[in-house]
Parts: sequence; structure tokens; C-alpha cells
Amino acid sequence: MNGKDYYQTLGVPRNAADKDVKAAFRRLARRYHPDVNPGNKTAEAKFKEINEAYEVLSDPEKRRKYDEFGEQWQYADRFQETARQQPQWGGGRAADSDTGGEDLFDSLFRHMGAGGFRRHGHAATAVETPVEVTLEEAFAGTTRFLNLSDGHSPHRLEVKIPPGVDNGSRVRVSTPGGEVHLVVTVKPHSLFQREGSDLKTEVAVPLVTVVLGGEVQVPTLKGKVALKIPPETQNGTVFRLAGMGMPSLGSSQKGVLLAKVQVVLPSRLTDREKELFRQLESLRTD
Repeated sequence: MNGKDYYQTLGVPRNAADKDVKAAFRRLARRYHPDVNPGNKTAEAKFKEINEAYEVLSDPEKRRKYDEFGEQWQYADRFQETARQQPQWGGGRAADSDTGGEDLFDSLFRHMGAGGFRRHGHAATAVETPVEVTLEEAFAGTTRFLNLSDGHSPHRLEVKIPPGVDNGSRVRVSTPGGEVHLVVTVKPHSLFQREGSDLKTEVAVPLVTVVLGGEVQVPTLKGKVALKIPPETQNGTVFRLAGMGMPSLGSSQKGVLLAKVQVVLPSRLTDREKELFRQLESLRTD
């Protein structure tokens, strides 16, 4: 199986009983839980993988679709609907994407009973297939690769996905036998929320910095940038960073990055620090 192997993630065979899947999940979850591994990014990532695998394999319907379609199980209904609408295709197969090992086309063409294109009269049939990209790929643009066969020899097509694509964007690919329409889904990001061409993020700012002013580093999709924090900045203040958002599809313009201040209060105060806060309190109430 190409892509993620949820059975391998949980360390169980493909014919594992539900109780064995559950037991394996509990054992691994206890081992890699963030509370047991504070600050360990590797364990945190592993914990997310375990949860993702268990979410699918613990659900009978999701597991059935995963066993048949692999990592693209979310699109099983779409694949089958396309297959019902396109009974006339025949020959060949589509190859894997070589970006991350994703099976972008294999399941679609296999369950259509084929992977080659066939014209009927003068009209060519267009086929839709889903493709997932990361937010970084949507920002910079990326490629996917498609291998088609006309029954005699393979043809390799490089599909360029332009910067600025969003959920529902379509990338049309012309082939000798018709068009393939890639319907884009952008994966959620851990740091940024997207609204059109704009991005939202939160930036942690120490209490001293929001009181006295200073500078903090703000993450962007092009790397970190410095942001000046004026004195007495309030918690929740939003700063607009022009040109740091997403590109507009088909345009050189970029949206804004909205950076929301989240004040970080000091912890593990020393006795001296506590005394200074008491003095500040007395000064502010006089």
C-alpha cells in the first residue's frame, strides 16, 4: 500500500480484530502521549499519527473504505460515483504521485476498470479526481505527476498546481483522450488559518514586552519576520502584515497576515519578582 499504512502505524496485521486495534492504540497512546513526553516534538508527531490511524481503523465503514482505497479512502464515494458515470473507459492505469507517495490517480482509474482515455465520436470525456496539497504548496505552487497508458506505451504528464489554489480550485489537464480536472483540497495548518488570500495566526508575546514595548518574531510561510510591539499593547491586539498572506490565484498580489497578540504571563516567579509586582500594584492603586 502506498502512502500512510495505518496498520503499520498501530503495529497490527490487516486482519486484526477490533479489540486488538483498540489495545494497540491504548498501548501506543500511553507511550507517546504529550503529557508523558513534554516538549518532545517527535513523540507529539507520533501521537498524532496514532490518533489518525485509530480514527480510521476503529470505524468499520472508514476501515472498509481504507482497505479498498488506501490513503484516499475519504474520496471513496466520489471515486465510485465517477466510475458509475464513466463505464466506457478501458486499458492501462494511472501511476502514483511522486510527491509524498500519494495515490492520486490509481484508485480512480482502477475502480473505473481502467486508466486509459477513449474518445466517443468527437467528444472527449473529462474526469474529476481529488488532490490534497499542503498550505505551503498552495502558497508556492507545486507539481503532481500522472502516468497514462494508451494501451501501447506509457505517457508521463507533469501537472503544475499554481500558487494561490484554495479548497475547490480546479486544475485542468489536457490529455490525448480528454481532460482531467484536479479538484484541490488544502490541508489544515497547525499555525495558520486561511480566509481567502488572508492568513491568521497567533503570536506569543511576553508580558514585559507588551508593557514596555519590544520586538518579537512572527512565523510566516516565507520564514519568520520581526514585529515591533508598541508599549502598552493590549492582549488580543491584531497586527496586519501586508503581503505576507496567500497569493491570489492567477495574480501577483498577496493577502495580509493577521497576527493576534497572545500575552504570555510569567511563571515560577521568585520572591523578589513577586515583591516587585506588589509594589507595582500599590503604585497603580494609589
